[in-house]
Amino acid sequence: MYKSHFISVIIPVLDEESAIGLVVEELLALKNPDDSLLIDEIIVCDNGSVDNSTQVAINAGAFVVHQPEKGYGAACLKAMEYLNAESSIVLFIDGDHSCVSAQSVPLITTLIDHEQDLVIGTRVKGKISKGALTPPQLFGNQLATFLIRLLWKANITDLGPFRAIRKQSLNTLKMHDRSFGWTVEMQVKAIQMGFSIEEIPVDSLKRIGKSKISGTLSGVIGAGKGILGMIFNLWWAENITKDEIYMKRSEKS
Repeated sequence: MYKSHFISVIIPVLDEESAIGLVVEELLALKNPDDSLLIDEIIVCDNGSVDNSTQVAINAGAFVVHQPEKGYGAACLKAMEYLNAESSIVLFIDGDHSCVSAQSVPLITTLIDHEQDLVIGTRVKGKISKGALTPPQLFGNQLATFLIRLLWKANITDLGPFRAIRKQSLNTLKMHDRSFGWTVEMQVKAIQMGFSIEEIPVDSLKRIGKSKISGTLSGVIGAGKGILGMIFNLWWAENITKDEIYMKRSEKS
């Protein structure tokens, strides 16, 4: 518990046996002033690993579920099914040790103290270790956030995976993307619904192991299509709805 809130963590994992144990252990090492655990549950969703990720995560203290269907969003959605009923805040973090686990505290604290619905860890305002973000990642992130600022007039600088959200708000978003569009879907839907959103700087570490996205050409192309496609689909759906409402009002008058 932290400030009377039950804190859950979701970590999607695919072949991260060298890193996931460290991530789980660092999260469980976070303590309150009275030395009680800050994190109440850690749910690791194994997304079809062929290495020893599952056992390493269990040994470190996580609860592991399985989603054989490949996809970042599919793994997150599966993990959400197992959230404790008492959970009030959900933290998302990657399992490759590219995030600084201790920075979970300022993310969660900002969410609670500033009464936000969603807090995003923005990597572009933090310290980026050499090799932590590849040129395709940086370019894709800049392009996607530029489009979001342009289309929705929202001050978004990063689509970073390190984020905290109130469970009630997460449920309200009715997330459905099962692939690379997950993070942008969460942010844009939160904007569309008028949620309170805040960004705070977080640092980026060079991940342990090879990236499944930026490490391959197909991964880069797939992520780009998923993210840009999600932005377009959400914008299109929003404007189609506005047009339908306008036409119905016109017909009545």
